[in-house]
Amino acid sequence: MADIRTIEAGKYNNLLAEALKKIEDFKAPEWVFLVKTGASRARPSIEPDFWHKRAAGILRQIYIRGVVGVERLRTRYGGRKDRGNQPAHFFKAGGKIIRTILQQAEKAGFIEKVKEKKAGRKLTEKGKKFMEDLVK
Repeated sequence: MADIRTIEAGKYNNLLAEALKKIEDFKAPEWVFLVKTGASRARPSIEPDFWHKRAAGILRQIYIRGVVGVERLRTRYGGRKDRGNQPAHFFKAGGKIIRTILQQAEKAGFIEKVKEKKAGRKLTEKGKKFMEDLVK
C-alpha cells in the first residue's frame, strides 16, 4: 500500500480534488473568482477547479503536519510580490479562502478544532480514512 507522503503531491492533490468535487459540502462560493488569493498576486485565479485543488492541498498539509492553523497555511500558500524597482518581498496568502475551506472540511467531518498546547485543526478518523482510501 502506498502512503500519501510517498506519492507525488501533484498527482495526489488532483485525485483528492476530484473526490472533493463529489462531496456536497465542498462548493466554491460565488465570490471566489472575484478575489485574489493573496497580496502577492496580480489577479484572481482563473482556473475553473481552483477551489477544489486548494482544498485538496490544505487537507494534504493537515495530513502531513498534524495540527495546522490558519496562519501557518497563510504562510505556506504565500508568495513573493514583484514590487517594480524595489526588491521583491514575501507576502502571506489571504486568510478568507483558507478559513472557508477549513470550515467546509469541518462541516463535512474531515477535520476538527484542537485547543491544546498547539492550537489549530487536525484530521478526524473519517478524514484520514477518506484520504487514505484514495491511495488504495
